[in-house]
Amino acid sequence: MESKPAMTPEEEDRMIDDAFREVLDGYLKSNHRKKVEIIERAYRFAKEAHKGIRRRSGEPYILHPIAVAKIASQEIGLGSTSICAALLHDVVEDTDYTVEDIEQHFGKKIAQLVEGLTKISGGIFGDKASLQAENFRKLLLTMSEDIRVVLIKMADRLHNMRTLGSMAPNKQYKIAGETLYIYAPLAHRLGLFAIKTELEDLSFKYEHPAAYASISEQIRESEARRAAVYSDFSAPIKQKLDEMGLVYDAKARLKSVYSIWNKMETKHVPFKEVYDLYAMRIVFDCDDQSKEKAICWSIYSAITDIYRLHPDRTRDWISVPKANGYQALHLTVMGPDGNWVEVQIRSRRMDEIAEKGFAAHWKYKIGEGEEESELNVWLRTIKDILDNPEPSAIDFLDTLKLNLFASEIVVFTPKGELLTLPAGATVLDVAFALHSQLGIHCIAGKVNHKLVPLSHKLSSGDQVEVLTSKSQNPQPEWESFLATAKAKTRLRQALRKNRQPVVNKGKEMLATWLQQHDIPDNNEVISKLQGVFHVDNREELCYQIGAEEIVLGEFLVKSLKKQAESQGLFSKLLKFNRKSSSKTADEEPGKTEKPKINTKETYRLRSDENGSNFKIAECCYPIPGDEVMGFIDDDGEVVVHALTCPRAQVLKAGFGSRIVATSWEGVTGKALAHVRIEGIDRHGILQELIQMISTHMAIDIRKLNIEAHDEVFNCDLWVRVGDVSIVSSLCEKVLSINGVQSAARIH
Repeated sequence: MESKPAMTPEEEDRMIDDAFREVLDGYLKSNHRKKVEIIERAYRFAKEAHKGIRRRSGEPYILHPIAVAKIASQEIGLGSTSICAALLHDVVEDTDYTVEDIEQHFGKKIAQLVEGLTKISGGIFGDKASLQAENFRKLLLTMSEDIRVVLIKMADRLHNMRTLGSMAPNKQYKIAGETLYIYAPLAHRLGLFAIKTELEDLSFKYEHPAAYASISEQIRESEARRAAVYSDFSAPIKQKLDEMGLVYDAKARLKSVYSIWNKMETKHVPFKEVYDLYAMRIVFDCDDQSKEKAICWSIYSAITDIYRLHPDRTRDWISVPKANGYQALHLTVMGPDGNWVEVQIRSRRMDEIAEKGFAAHWKYKIGEGEEESELNVWLRTIKDILDNPEPSAIDFLDTLKLNLFASEIVVFTPKGELLTLPAGATVLDVAFALHSQLGIHCIAGKVNHKLVPLSHKLSSGDQVEVLTSKSQNPQPEWESFLATAKAKTRLRQALRKNRQPVVNKGKEMLATWLQQHDIPDNNEVISKLQGVFHVDNREELCYQIGAEEIVLGEFLVKSLKKQAESQGLFSKLLKFNRKSSSKTADEEPGKTEKPKINTKETYRLRSDENGSNFKIAECCYPIPGDEVMGFIDDDGEVVVHALTCPRAQVLKAGFGSRIVATSWEGVTGKALAHVRIEGIDRHGILQELIQMISTHMAIDIRKLNIEAHDEVFNCDLWVRVGDVSIVSSLCEKVLSINGVQSAARIH
């Protein structure tokens, strides 16, 4: 894509310098030590390295690292070391410069950050992060001896999301899905609330453009009414705060588009029934940190004098902050319009920490120390939190397992493949994980290009190369330094091969002995022998017979024959079943290979009386007209998932290259939809419901569950419909029945 012809190289150069000047100006206003010279050097170095390279949108590539540096500095609050690393983060990956060059010019610390960012970027990030989303997430948290790697990666992802519009639709799906699955929860865990909210909203915008546009429009339309309600609610509170002599800001904090949609989906309510659209936030100035708590509670007391308090919805995160450092006092009161309104009370310091995370702590340190020592305090705090989450953080740990993975490490092969191994894993574990033959013939390894023995224990982020020799043979003592079950199993298999001749000899001796005594060779007989001689499996039994460690005596013959007779009929039946089931589909005529699907184009979903070119996912059962996406399964068929389906989120994050954008086109036939109806119970209401659906609307009812508790009834209805508009029409008509309070489709 060409750059705009209107801009001359000189003008473009000026634009780039202006963008960098904004980064520098923001840095100079911060409390960090002013190391301007090294930042300017990093900028010149990156600008020269990326010279002539453009982004997909057509703009000069250098604008991306500048934007990432600006986010890292001004939105996360990082200092000069991080700004330099952000400016240089793509240099090693995209140009001929190496990490050693960076170290030579900018020192070890910046080089380490750039190396960390390069490891989780490039080939691994481009194609393999999606294939191994779980590993990628673990890597982000385990490799960070320096948490700044993760934070700069956050800034990088945020800028990519802000400029996602220039990407192809399938790339947008993949990156948006990955962002929602990996980065937004990670931002939350690190206390970066502003970034988490923006990542969620941007992901939602690309995944559900119609819903995003619709909710945004409804927010705009309801703005005047909302402002009037907020004004009525806040006026008496502001009057009280003024009387108390406080310096404060009070504003309505609107829920994000994504969180409004999430509430509509989970509660099955329309936009107009999302009553807690906004919260009131009071942020007060206080120079003495020891007085913050008392001021918060005095504001709380003033508000509860005016409005009725909801007894179960007070949250005190001042006394005990959330796991990610969040501090505030939340209360919920009944507003003048009869709806509950949440009020958040914070000091200016708490507000900055809430928006920027722990980085904001730096502003409130006594005196100006080095960024390194400040950062170490912060790092320790974050690691403590991730190691010892308090109950409020448990839901993240359970659903996304975003702890420090203390019991696991993530390492690389020289080709950039990620491997997750238990803590304590060695070079030999990696060898067996890659291939049995590599494990059997492993003699040593290279870890981060240094020669190490095969018993060398690995750390997260290590690059591991396995060295082999054809003359090497597996040794029994290897088992003592293996950490993975897979490696131990494969080692035992290899060791067993060395004793295979003995096993073969034992097999022959066993077969001859059974034949001589007219005892059938079946599972029941062998199981009996294994029990008598206390061995785990047939191979071990044969080995011990071949090695003459056990002898098959006459005392066994009688009991084995008796068992064989009682099992005879069962065995015949079993053999017959096995024979009949062994007739496989090999005899079928050869299948024609399906045409390859182009994931860069929108896939048209079609069906008629002869069949369809897609399959419906059984986890979410989307129906024609729903917002859906396609996933190409192992058989090359397109499986259609609703975009709201949790499984679809995982697929987008885990298999980006197999996702395809879809559109409904000429789909005939019926799909199953689930509708939930709730209302006030009365005599004859069920009859009216069924009559309206099956008679007046001619809809086929497949299943109906109805339950009444006192005066209230719940009805779950499954119907066959041609498309989503019929379900909407059904819900509309059902709502007109006297007593029905709600009717909504359940996804």
